Amino acid sequence: MTTKNLQMATLGGGCFWCTEAVFLEVKGVEKVVSGYSGGNVPGHPTYREICSGLTGHAEVVQITFDANVISYEDILVIFMTTHDPTTLNRQGADRGTQYRSVIYYHDDNQKEIAEVVSREVAPYYENPVVTEISSLDVFYEAEKEHQDYYRNNQTQGYCSFVITPKLAKLRELHADKLK
Repeated sequence: MTTKNLQMATLGGGCFWCTEAVFLEVKGVEKVVSGYSGGNVPGHPTYREICSGLTGHAEVVQITFDANVISYEDILVIFMTTHDPTTLNRQGADRGTQYRSVIYYHDDNQKEIAEVVSREVAPYYENPVVTEISSLDVFYEAEKEHQDYYRNNQTQGYCSFVITPKLAKLRELHADKLK
């Protein structure tokens, strides 16, 4: 029996419901938790506070993955190709700093890999990549109703019109990395 090599990645690609749905389909991903990071106010923020844009937090997911199955680099390539890393504080109709594209690294190795991947994917986009790369300070888990959102609400309009097409893109670009 192989020992697992569990690691974490914390990523914000707009609405956390979308990013969570993407990574729940990836081979080697053990767990995905929606939450908030990068804010400038003390205490555990609420979804309502985050949506105000006044706390400075981004909607993120914290991904626990087995590095023996999928690398951090592959996690980042999937991330950078399943959302638009070229729009500042926006993903589609979602606008505000809480929807920024961001990679929160857990150590210097992750920082280096994030910088390399960001440079490597940049030529594939017409506009410059604006994904923030910052050290993870604190991760706050989002409220229960935001966990497994897509799985629990697939017929909801936002899920049908925004998340389902992202999953189709994931399946098209990264079929070899899916469960």
